[in-house]
Amino acid sequence: MPVTMRRVQKISREGRKNVEPSETTRQTPFGRDSEIRAYLQGALHDAYRRKNRIRFSQKGTEWLTVLKSLLDQLRYKSWMYREGKRDVYDLETTAEFLDFKFDPRSLKTREEQASYIRGFFDAEGGIPHSRIAKFYIQLVQKDQEKMQAIKSILQSLGIKTGALHNPSRRVDPNYWRCFVATASHADFARIIWSFHPLKRARFAERMMI
Repeated sequence: MPVTMRRVQKISREGRKNVEPSETTRQTPFGRDSEIRAYLQGALHDAYRRKNRIRFSQKGTEWLTVLKSLLDQLRYKSWMYREGKRDVYDLETTAEFLDFKFDPRSLKTREEQASYIRGFFDAEGGIPHSRIAKFYIQLVQKDQEKMQAIKSILQSLGIKTGALHNPSRRVDPNYWRCFVATASHADFARIIWSFHPLKRARFAERMMI
């Protein structure tokens, strides 16, 4: 049967227990500083640089509020504002550790790797919006090498994926995508999960375990 929010949160907690060894880490929803940094490096795929500032832009403030909380925990300043009269909001920071050339293969621990993938999924991943559409988990990116690294990390975490592929070279030859295997949906929810409020809610509504 479809899982409830309480059930999904339980799965998330259990997953974090499997990948986070210390009691201190389990007492905070965001883990150690190194894991927060890894998450934000993954989330950076939905941002861009403007002069010396990193800017995240979203419709609505749900996820930006999460990012701001993480930056606060690392003691980096950030500020959020609305773009004119549009329902688009920006979060800016000058946090110097954020690096668009960051290589996720440099991450040392499973916890950091899972946190990076979680940030990447929240930035560039997708699950169906419709409640009646067939459930899937996908990851997309215009950097083939980065996608290969992400696919390799997922496999090292025990999460199976389909083949990395380009949906249409005619439409965009540099667009790459891979799906999490159906058999690994529960593992993805348990190990990776999501800090994006809207995606987390869709997980709760749609995911079958």
